[in-house]
Amino acid sequence: MKRSEINSILDQAISFLDERRFLLPPFAFWSAEDWKGRGEECKDIPAQQLGWDITDFGSGDFDKMGLFLFTIRNGDVEDARGKSYAEKILIVQPGQVTPTHFHFLKMEDIINRGGGKLVIQLWNSTEDKGLADSEVAVMCDGVERRVPAGGKIVLEPGESVTLPPFLYHAFWGEGETVLVGEVSRVNDDRTDNYFHDPVGRFPDIEEDEAPRHLLTMDYPSYYSHAGDATGGAY
Repeated sequence: MKRSEINSILDQAISFLDERRFLLPPFAFWSAEDWKGRGEECKDIPAQQLGWDITDFGSGDFDKMGLFLFTIRNGDVEDARGKSYAEKILIVQPGQVTPTHFHFLKMEDIINRGGGKLVIQLWNSTEDKGLADSEVAVMCDGVERRVPAGGKIVLEPGESVTLPPFLYHAFWGEGETVLVGEVSRVNDDRTDNYFHDPVGRFPDIEEDEAPRHLLTMDYPSYYSHAGDATGGAY
């Protein structure tokens, strides 16, 4: 992806979040220069993979296969006494697919916070990480729903679904752009995601202009206390 495309997506996302009155923490709007001047007091931000994450999954077409999200809070899976939860906000366009994947450890609630409909396609996984042909049962706001393998549930604004580990899911928007919330267990997205078909999770960026704001994968290039912290939220 070109940095100019990423900057444009960021601008559109910020406008959409403003329209929906969803407010982000201050570090969301720090510039690259701001990050260069920050000290160790901010090291948890890259360590916990907080911030902007934009990917086209290597498709070259963000509008057809891609995802925008911002990780608001997270913890360290190795810290048994630390933060045990995470929260993210996603923006999903109509017809924009996040490809089929599951999580090894993370249980998550996916919530339609407003806009269009969110379509989620579901499969159980087999022991060898294949797509099972068995019926899928999930909880939607305290009510069990069942669909056949590869079946779809549609979340209207205000509705949610709980997705346990090892449950394959793909999703996309329908009708209009969807604001999607995610509340989950603490997770490390560098190790906790398995895509049924291999994808390029993080984009190779062509730096045709300066970054508007840093993505999580940018921190090591601009922030001296980032260490090896890289990654993103899906």
